[in-house]
Amino acid sequence: MIQRIQTLYMLLAIVAAVLCMCNPIGVILAEDSTPLADLYNLWLSVDPESNGVISHVVMPWASLFALLALVCTLLTIGIFLFKKRALQMRVVNLSMLLLIGYYIAGLAFIMLFNHNNGLPLLSSFRPTVWVAMPFVALVLSYLAFRGILKDQLLIKSLERLR
Repeated sequence: MIQRIQTLYMLLAIVAAVLCMCNPIGVILAEDSTPLADLYNLWLSVDPESNGVISHVVMPWASLFALLALVCTLLTIGIFLFKKRALQMRVVNLSMLLLIGYYIAGLAFIMLFNHNNGLPLLSSFRPTVWVAMPFVALVLSYLAFRGILKDQLLIKSLERLR
């Protein structure tokens, strides 16, 4: 199980997703480019020195956290499905779709949040390096999928030789 390269790719993808869950993914800026709030996957941390323009918004951001938690769960399950390669490929594919959905949902929430607070749509958000971790997890999941597919094709070719 652990000696397969796709297992290592899945483990590294889990680590990347957990790093993104634990760190701020961006900063909301005021019109004069002063930081108003730190954006995490689960909550929005408002700077107490700001003049109260931004209210606390917790619920939409919780779905970003839930998507990453679901990806971590699916990849963990995928590691233990090493004897069922077809199912393992489906689980990894689903996690890749959820990681793409993470970016779509994140962009939609940022645009909706800025629209509701009267801020420019995208110019008031400055991402941090941690927002790239789901993309790293997506690439690692794709590499794991290719490794699983390679194993599946190898097993099929060996069965033809019998």
